[in-house]
Amino acid sequence: MGKCATCGNNYDKSFEVTMAGKTYTFDSFECAIQSLATVCPHCHCKIIGHGVEEKGVVYCCASCAKESGARQVKDRA
Repeated sequence: MGKCATCGNNYDKSFEVTMAGKTYTFDSFECAIQSLATVCPHCHCKIIGHGVEEKGVVYCCASCAKESGARQVKDRA
């Protein structure tokens, strides 16, 4: 049984995620996302997919990137 790094729940089906050399224990994907997902600097949502990146900054979508001044990203038509 492992204790969730996000909510503290002790759960018999917990799992570990290793990210950037550090290992975390979670009881759900929801808690893993809450703790580890990148946050869009424009709208502040958790970036669950790939997002878009310009000059080392990751945004949730091209719209947020453009609103923040990015010029090289675009949404698919």
